[in-house]
Amino acid sequence: MQGYALRVSETRVTETENLPSSGERRNARVILNRLAKIYPDMDTALQYANPWQLLVATVMSAQTTDENVNKVTPVLFDRYPTPEDLAAANPEDVEKIIYSTGYYRQKTKSIIALAGDLVDRYGGEVPSTLAELVEMRGVGRKTASVVLAEVWDIPAIAVDTHVKRVANRVGLTNTADPVKVERDLMALYPEERWAEISMTVIQFGRDVCDARTPRCWSCPLRDRCTYDDKTPQP
Repeated sequence: MQGYALRVSETRVTETENLPSSGERRNARVILNRLAKIYPDMDTALQYANPWQLLVATVMSAQTTDENVNKVTPVLFDRYPTPEDLAAANPEDVEKIIYSTGYYRQKTKSIIALAGDLVDRYGGEVPSTLAELVEMRGVGRKTASVVLAEVWDIPAIAVDTHVKRVANRVGLTNTADPVKVERDLMALYPEERWAEISMTVIQFGRDVCDARTPRCWSCPLRDRCTYDDKTPQP
């Protein structure tokens, strides 16, 4: 599948050339509809009480499971309930709390810096635009997209390793660049479906389309899949 030459701006794309055909859009719609029947009304598995907590939890979810993050966030937010509190935290104390999530030193630096930026730039209130979110240290496009879609229902597609892997295997994109994957998915789907894509595909990636041992024999997308190295039924 040829990558589409689209320009990503905020959570929108501007059409330029090489747009997907009606057949490619139809195939993409079939894929998402099948997954939506299996995983209806999917939301993030991260537990949070407000946008601030989701923002920090999403940053911490890198290279670990949502379950691991959910075990430590109650302790973290009880100790540091506001961005002001976390911005002034002793890094060693934070490291002890989030140690089990892995990469704890880097994550500690990221969430403390993020808290400081949030206080200094936005008075402690989480902004509701992608441009503002990604200006803060520790916040990438994926994290920003999760917050936009989950908190404010703003059309956005968060591309993590699961979304990138599945989209490539079923032929919705042919690139490993997360921004280009996002661009291709935005071209294939109408805006009103962008918010459902990420969590639906992420769960499918966890349950069926595993990175190392995909359960191809029970995959609902087997007839749509372009992945060559399919796993045989054990």
